[in-house]
Amino acid sequence: MGAKAKIALFVAVFCLIAAVPFAANATAPAKDPNVSLDTPTIDALPEKRCVESAEYMRANHMVMLEQWRDDAVRDGDFTYVNSRGERFEKSLHETCLSCHSNPDEFCTACHSYSGVSLYCEDCHNMTDAGLQGK
Repeated sequence: MGAKAKIALFVAVFCLIAAVPFAANATAPAKDPNVSLDTPTIDALPEKRCVESAEYMRANHMVMLEQWRDDAVRDGDFTYVNSRGERFEKSLHETCLSCHSNPDEFCTACHSYSGVSLYCEDCHNMTDAGLQGK
């Protein structure tokens, strides 16, 4: 076997080995995260809805949280008026986590599924809020 044939064989074997993880992921369907909305606060709500629609929150919650942070910390603006005209405090602890008091089952489940790191604890002490977020 000539040098060119050995190189071609090596490249072919390398490409096959490198493609195995991609092929495995393509054939195995991704499992949706197991997100629990079962908390005492949510269970007690007469109408179960967030500050905005579920679709909006899935797509935009991080943009909203960053905007809330900037508004509250930089501008002293602590009031959010949603698309329905309702007012909420711009607060991770008092607004978001008062309902979603299960960050391990709620926040962490989706963020792990998405491969996104949570960094709430960079600024917030989750233990003081009675939460053990990761």
